[in-house]
Amino acid sequence: MLEIGWVSAKLFFKGKLIRDPMYFVRQTAIGSAIGLLLLISIAWVKFPLWLSVTVSSLVTGAIMPFLLKDFKMK
Repeated sequence: MLEIGWVSAKLFFKGKLIRDPMYFVRQTAIGSAIGLLLLISIAWVKFPLWLSVTVSSLVTGAIMPFLLKDFKMK
């Protein structure tokens, strides 16, 4: 298992793992921005911090598969 992770990390840093790296960066940035905006908006309403972090993490984790559904690897 660790060997698979090590080989994947080496390919990633060589630029040979992801077919379209800009698509991956863009979609990841969109998901992160949505999560950050949700975290800030929930915290702004004066909910407890643990609740804000939990809700924004769950929502961000739920939308990432939809954002990366067309993700291709080499």
